[in-house]
Amino acid sequence: MTTTEAAAAIRDGGAAGGAMAAGAAAGGGPGRGVPGAVRAVRRWGFLLRRLGFYAAAAAAAIVLNFLLPRLMPGDPSSAIVEELQRVSGQQVPPETLESIRGIFGDPDQNLGQQFVQYLGQLARFDLGVSVVNFPVPVSELVLEALPWTLLLVGTTTVLAFVLGTGLGVIAGWKAGSRLDSILTPLTAFLSSVPYFWVALLALWVFGFVLGWFPLSGGYDANLAEGFNLPFLASVLHYGALPAATIVFSAFGGWLLGMRNMTVTTVREDYVLLAQAKGLSRGRVILRYAARNAMLPSFTGFAMALGGVIGGALLTETVFSYPGIGYLLFESLNKRDYPMMQGVFLIVTLATLLANLLADSLYVVLDPRIREAG
Repeated sequence: MTTTEAAAAIRDGGAAGGAMAAGAAAGGGPGRGVPGAVRAVRRWGFLLRRLGFYAAAAAAAIVLNFLLPRLMPGDPSSAIVEELQRVSGQQVPPETLESIRGIFGDPDQNLGQQFVQYLGQLARFDLGVSVVNFPVPVSELVLEALPWTLLLVGTTTVLAFVLGTGLGVIAGWKAGSRLDSILTPLTAFLSSVPYFWVALLALWVFGFVLGWFPLSGGYDANLAEGFNLPFLASVLHYGALPAATIVFSAFGGWLLGMRNMTVTTVREDYVLLAQAKGLSRGRVILRYAARNAMLPSFTGFAMALGGVIGGALLTETVFSYPGIGYLLFESLNKRDYPMMQGVFLIVTLATLLANLLADSLYVVLDPRIREAG
């Protein structure tokens, strides 16, 4: 998630939040006095509605993925078979031909028969074969790239969130201090720098000029892949620079959003009451101010988690990192249509699933959702 998206998500969550979060922290939450059975019904009702929404979105994505190649002029299946034969220099096996026609349309079948065959292939995770990497199946290439994206983008998303919200709490609690007057404008300036410029500059300085990091790839090709120390160290070395650029560009949005929410929260009556009771400063910050100021941030964090599977197309392209984003870029560049269609579908379905899991997590973390349903 970019800085702008993170800040916008936090603002959207914060707009719905303040007063209800304050009431929950003070002991007068929105569900106080509501029977447990009613709260459970509301909670499950919310989850079932979200499940229905994502199921409908997944069905729409599958239907759209089915229709797009069939709306193209001509016979896409025959064109792809001819391209495969040209690239590989050999005849396409019958089973591969059947797979391609199942994905891109068989002129000898009507649309209903084609859709049934298409669903059957999806159930077997058969997305056709890659034109460029013939005869390697698309599903195999996607499954090889997916862990790299999860490692890079998933880790950096969590790191940026933790770093940004932590510093945001400190800046918000000390609003108007010298630390805040330095940290907030500096972060706002750094966050406004376009990511592609940050990535290219970091690659040139730390990779080309200083030679501290590799210029491309995900690991040293001379090492044996596996769970061994040299290979793991190589993976960390190759992934450090792209990870650092993502965190550098993303944490500012979390920081600014959390800082603004903390400034609002510390003025609430329940925080002032906690201070008047003589509670320790750390307890007031963590248990009262940060705890409730952070709730709206989880909206943005849930959205960020949902976007992890989609990868960071720009990051993986600049650093030639072997993830989903780079795989999609290569397929677009080389016009590998089966690969493009397979990646689009998998990324869409995986993103919907990740968002569903994030919504479930949000129900657990935010009592406003639990109680309001």
